Amino acid sequence: MAMWDKIKDQAKTFQQSQGTRGASGSGQGAQASGRPGSSGGSKTQLIGMFKSQLASVKTELKSGSYRDASMAMCALVAAADGHVEPAERTRVEELIVSNEVLQNFPADQLRQRFNQHVDRLLANVEQGRSEALQVIAKVSKKPEEARAVIQTGMVVAGADGVFEPSEQQAIREACSALGISPAEFGV
Repeated sequence: MAMWDKIKDQAKTFQQSQGTRGASGSGQGAQASGRPGSSGGSKTQLIGMFKSQLASVKTELKSGSYRDASMAMCALVAAADGHVEPAERTRVEELIVSNEVLQNFPADQLRQRFNQHVDRLLANVEQGRSEALQVIAKVSKKPEEARAVIQTGMVVAGADGVFEPSEQQAIREACSALGISPAEFGV
């Protein structure tokens, strides 16, 4: 639970730093962060907050490098524990194609890139991880895209309500590749 509290604090700080532009989003983020004492739905609220933060910058997240880095991030999270069950792969694909921000891109492009990374990770975990992190690192010069890639990873990692240590490690590795402090995301 302490992990989610740290992430909630980070998300609140991030949202405040977004200023008025963040407020132009759907408004869910502000509501979700306003109740720090409610632990019951905090994970769901947190995921909602990351989603609304992403939605507030949706129009700026249309580059091919953001698309590719996000799919590499999703694959790293999905394969973080060393295996990806077919049901898990399908679940993450559904999360990807239903994600408001990722709807900037054709669903088949997203699926293809996600599955390509998952296949590489399952065939050779070290080489697959290295390739995924190289793709992620390509957005490091665009701080907004870089943070959005990490937020996308957080949304996927937290979607099942459990933020596994292996998923946290995948997020930390991506932060490192992007030159972002993992503490900014509570990992």
